[in-house]
Amino acid sequence: MGERLVHAFGEDALGELDGTAIAELIRAGELTSEDAARQAAERARRVDPTLHAIAEADYGHVAEPKPGPLRGVPSFIKDNTPVPGLPTRHGSAAVPRAASPGYGTFAKQFISTGMTVLGKTRLPEFGLNATTEFVDEEPTRNPWNTGYSSGGSSGGAAALVASGVVPIAHGNDGGGSIRIPAACCGLVGLKPSRGRTVASELAKMPINLVVDGVLTRTVRDSAAFLAAAEGYRRAPKLPPLGHIRESRGRKLRIGLVLDPVVDTAICPQTRAAVEATAARLEKLGHTVEPMRLPFGDPFVTDFLTYWGMLAFLLSGLGKRSFGKEFDPARLTPLTTGLRRIYQRSAHRTPGTLYRLARAKSAYAAMFRTHHLVLSPVLGHVTPELGHLRPDVPVDELIERLKRYVAFTPLANVTGAPALSLPAGLAGEGVPIGVQFSAADGDERSLLEIGYELEDAMPWNTIAEQARRV
Repeated sequence: MGERLVHAFGEDALGELDGTAIAELIRAGELTSEDAARQAAERARRVDPTLHAIAEADYGHVAEPKPGPLRGVPSFIKDNTPVPGLPTRHGSAAVPRAASPGYGTFAKQFISTGMTVLGKTRLPEFGLNATTEFVDEEPTRNPWNTGYSSGGSSGGAAALVASGVVPIAHGNDGGGSIRIPAACCGLVGLKPSRGRTVASELAKMPINLVVDGVLTRTVRDSAAFLAAAEGYRRAPKLPPLGHIRESRGRKLRIGLVLDPVVDTAICPQTRAAVEATAARLEKLGHTVEPMRLPFGDPFVTDFLTYWGMLAFLLSGLGKRSFGKEFDPARLTPLTTGLRRIYQRSAHRTPGTLYRLARAKSAYAAMFRTHHLVLSPVLGHVTPELGHLRPDVPVDELIERLKRYVAFTPLANVTGAPALSLPAGLAGEGVPIGVQFSAADGDERSLLEIGYELEDAMPWNTIAEQARRV
């Protein structure tokens, strides 16, 4: 395992610091934002030839950071979000390399926090897959074990944060795309409530599944980002958060879910990690009790229909959305396969949209009796590269994804927040994550339970793991 573990942590000024600590050094005049950016770029140059996490590097044209709370903290933006001077290709060879003229709507909020953008991270085509792999290009590799997936769709961001290139990176989540790579790479991955952050260009869909956020190595960095983002724009329909710096010590009633929506069992290592977390929560004074999700196979069918509809729209409207040079012949087999499957079931669309919209009320009912719900993030440990490649025959790939992405889509359909936290290492040397879900607008409870578990069950960084092997 040690030979496959790749990281960029070193004895430069960034050390093993999180973003909050780096920002404090910059405010104190002990580190300049220019030096922080330069050192992060040097780290990227060392490890990205192995990890293949960066879509577009922009080390030589770093803009002066905004005067925000995270001023000068080096970071990256995902390559489905416009940044001036860089192409936005959505992980697709079909999308032309045209430079964006300005920042996207969410990117403006992101840079308002003061972070320095060093480039863009890779994602699978249009974020439709749960691994950052391609047909004719190198995959993005998991820095804990480079033979394994870093997850998706924010797999490039996760690889850079976990490996120590930067302490925080942008991700967005339309079916688990922040939480999945966070679980695969041992990170904190908070999917905010719908509307908590500014809606991006990706939000223009009948039911908006996508919300933007970040992947971090510490709970306090995730909390600091949300507080800084709220300073740019307070969510008009959600309770304000402020800067959540610690747990208030509330004793919570937490539902424990071990059975996914799909009719399949989770893997033993994943079950053990969730059960160990539940036991720790009980020792901390919380009440944990088994519960079942109020959803079944019809939800899975409806989500797959909607997923296929998105592939159909993205590919069919490509020239209008991405320019006349959009080349549908270069789409991956997963995208074209989902499009064909949707065309056979398009007649179900009105009913699908109706039922998915109604899922919010059934989901909200769980939180009338419980403060949080604990579950796995994924149905099994992150797989070896190739298992979810986009050229696996589409019917088989969909079955594999159904078994794997078994817990995350509910929060996207309902718009509620959910948090992935590290919960140990699998025998393969890759992290396992657990998920906490909350009622709409209740990121506070998620961050507070995150602080408690971070103290009670400290998780290793790659640098710490490297010292042990």
